[in-house]
Formats: sequence, C-alpha cells, structure tokens
Amino acid sequence: MHATSRTMPRAFYVLLAVQFVSTLADNAFLIVAIARVMELAEADWRIPLLKIGFTLFYVLLAPLVGPVADAFPKGRVMVLSNALKVVAMVLLLHGVDPLLAIVVAGWGAALYAPAKYGLMTELLPSSELVRANGFFEGATVCAVIFGTVLGGVLISPLLPVLQGPLLWSWQGATGTALLTGMLVLLALNSVAMLVCFVIPDSGARYDPYSIHPRALAVRFWRENILLWRDAVGGMSMSVTTLLWGVGATLQLVVLRWANEALGLPLDKAAYLQGVTAMGVVAGAIAASRYVALDRAVRLLPLGLLLGLVIPLMLWVQSIPMAAVLMVVVGAMAGFFVVPMNALLQHRGYTLLTAGRSIAVQGFNENAGMLVMLAVYAGATALHLQLSTLVLGFGALVTVGMVLVCVAYRGQWMPARLA
Repeated sequence: MHATSRTMPRAFYVLLAVQFVSTLADNAFLIVAIARVMELAEADWRIPLLKIGFTLFYVLLAPLVGPVADAFPKGRVMVLSNALKVVAMVLLLHGVDPLLAIVVAGWGAALYAPAKYGLMTELLPSSELVRANGFFEGATVCAVIFGTVLGGVLISPLLPVLQGPLLWSWQGATGTALLTGMLVLLALNSVAMLVCFVIPDSGARYDPYSIHPRALAVRFWRENILLWRDAVGGMSMSVTTLLWGVGATLQLVVLRWANEALGLPLDKAAYLQGVTAMGVVAGAIAASRYVALDRAVRLLPLGLLLGLVIPLMLWVQSIPMAAVLMVVVGAMAGFFVVPMNALLQHRGYTLLTAGRSIAVQGFNENAGMLVMLAVYAGATALHLQLSTLVLGFGALVTVGMVLVCVAYRGQWMPARLA
C-alpha cells in the first residue's frame, strides 16, 4: 500500500496516533516512577537509574528487536510492545519496585521502535519519507512536552482528592498516593495497545533466519558494518548518532544554564525545554515541506552552524532572549535531523529490511545517548564549570560535523537512492 498523492494513507495516521499516545504515556510514566522512588524514600542515585534502565534496552535488545519486527506483521508487534507497557503499569500498581516496572516498559519501547518506523517505510514511498518523518517528529516532540506536563499533574497532591471510595482500599493496599496517576497511565497504554489492533498489515514479508543468540549477534554486527560502510547510510547515521547523543545531554545542560545564568528554579527552567521542543516542531514541519529526500545531504553545513550557535547561551542574560535562542536551536535541529533520519531510514530499508535497519539505527543512536550522558555525569562529578560544558558541547557538534563533512565530502551532490 503506497501513497500515490500528497494524501497519506489512513494507516499512517493511525500509526501517528499510536505514536503520540504511547510517547505521551512513556514520558508521564518516567515522572510518576520518579515520584514513586521518592515516595518510597529510596536513595537518590536510583532516580537516574530509571532513565538508564529504560534506555539501556534499546541497546541490549537491538540484535533481537529487528528480526522480531520483520518476522511478524508490524501492527501485531506493536500490540505486544504496548502490552508490555501495560504489564509495567500493573506491576507498579501492585507495589513492585519502580525500577523493575520501568525496565519492563523499556523492553516494550525497544521492541516498539523498529516496528513503528519499519512500518512507515513499508507504507510510504521514499518521496514521502521526509514529510512523514516531519509529522512523526512533531507528534513525538509534542507528546514529550505534554507527557512531562501530564506527569506533573498525575503526581500533584490535589489529584488523590478525585479518587472515589472504590479506590481507597486499593490505595491502602499499595501504600501509595499515586494510584490515580498510575490508573491514568494504565488506561493510556491500554488505549495504545487496542488501537494497534486496527493497523493493517502492509503485506511486506522477509526471508526467515535463525534467532540463535550467536547467529543474531553475528548478523547484527554485519548489518552494522554494512550500513556504516555505505556512503549515504554511514553519513546519515554519523549525524543522527552525534546529534541524538548531544541533544539528550543538552537537555540537562539547559536546565543547569537556566538555573545558574538566569536564576530560574528547576520547575520554571523546564519551560525552556518546552520552548526548545516547539522550535524542533517548527523545524521538522519546515523540513517535511521543503526538503526533498535526494537533497538532504546538502543540509550538512547546517550542522556546523548548530554547533556554533550553542555557545551563544553564555552571553544571554534575559529570559526572553533565552527563549528566542532555544527556539532557534530547536528549529535548526529539527530542520536538520528530520531529513537525515528519513535518509537513513530509506537507505537502511534498501540495504537491509525495515525492521533490521531501524534496529541498527536505534542501537547506534541510543548508544550515543548513553555515552554522552556518561560523559556529562563524569564532567558533573568533576565539578566542571557551566561555561566549560557549554563550550565543550558546542565544540563537539562543530568538530563532529566537520569530520562528517570531510569523511563524506563525495556525498555533497544529491544522494543516489538506488
């Protein structure tokens, strides 16, 4: 089933709706899980473990999730992945350690990623992938923003007042004031799971292959090498891996900058993240409308410019100027990353399969995130100054993009998408 006009197929919009609801629940779940750790009076070091536990499975399960996504209709794989998130919420409701619950949710999210992006490449022709990724990026960023806000609402001390008499006994049994929030998340994940049942089968089928752990590891390694050695695939994956890692860490840097340089408390500093996300949405929408897939490589200089803009944070002293800068940074990132992501998806689909290529992409991007977060944690432990961190990340983006431009200078002409 392929789009023959500028109108996307109905299945794509169903997929988009599932993506929004699922991402909304994931981000709210993290806030509720953190609140649960604090409610249990557990050690502070367990809070970052929640984020690490959720992300880690994108890396550890990467050799497996691609073959699983290709072995079955991807809508059914998405049912299973969201079912795991439902199980995670049930575990949390029954008083299980929140770290264990979020690990189960991360397992489902890792399985979900190659299925959703793989299905998009199966449903749409290459000419629509940039536009589709713009929709996806916009929906995802909006879900991240609203999910964080929803998480705050769900842990609000006012919320338990809304609980009826039938819920009080369950609240007493689990020993938590977060029961209503947990039930809301259970409902959201259940909705996402049920909607996945109506996603049609794209009809794409792939040759079966061994799921023995050694065979999977060897094959996944070869698929990594194949995509990295491809001129277009290697170039686009270098860019997305670098920017995903830097972007995940820059979120923390922005919070610290807003607190130290602008004097904002953490709750208000988080609004700057929302402003940045709005810029990403605007950039993603612009890219989906104006950037053709075969011209995506011409955006490489924009990555250099992004690295040069980041250090401007150090010279901003007012909140309005900070908001403007964050919108600009977000818009540049969205306009740049969305076409690169679409290019990588198309090239991976051509060289491998939809599910396997997305698994390789997810492995590298999330590994980049974990490495960069570890670097940031080490820098924080060494008590490096904010200016050093900001200049360091700006230099990292600039130098990284220079190396990509030099290594793939032969790709500065329109990419060949055969």
